[in-house]
Amino acid sequence: MNNDILKVCFSENDILEITKRLGKEISKDYEGKTPMLICLLKGAVPFMSDLCKQITIPMTQEFLKVSSYHGGTASSGIVNVRGDIPEVKGKDVILVEDILDTGRTLALVKKLFLDKGAKSIKICVFLDKPEGRVNDMRADYIGAICPNEFVVGYGLDYNELYRNLPYVGVLKEEVYSK
Repeated sequence: MNNDILKVCFSENDILEITKRLGKEISKDYEGKTPMLICLLKGAVPFMSDLCKQITIPMTQEFLKVSSYHGGTASSGIVNVRGDIPEVKGKDVILVEDILDTGRTLALVKKLFLDKGAKSIKICVFLDKPEGRVNDMRADYIGAICPNEFVVGYGLDYNELYRNLPYVGVLKEEVYSK
């Protein structure tokens, strides 16, 4: 797997520093509240796990399976929500996502939870890739700006592979252009 990576963008140490910073920000902003963190599956699982370890206030966790990539390197433009939708009425919700790219997935999920009566909704992303945006979606908490390249690792995948890399790296073009 490592041989398929052109370069490392965010090391394990970078990731730790990012999750510490975001955990501190969230803990401060939600002092006296109990936010519900909703992890968007599957990509955000490693980030959610590490982020929760850094949050020092009471919180709850939920998971929602969504996808807009169906193999390949580009979003299909169609967002699918599968499975049970967490009960959010009257709750302060933080959507936790691996990468904010086109913005379609987060826009749909945010609207879904607003319609379900969430008290507030904020968005926390590990990576923000503004060049990919097709709408005006913005995150409230951003780990790092992502280069405009196809990245994998730390939950991010190519055809379900590479999620288990402990870092984020640029996938060599020859791997996905076969």
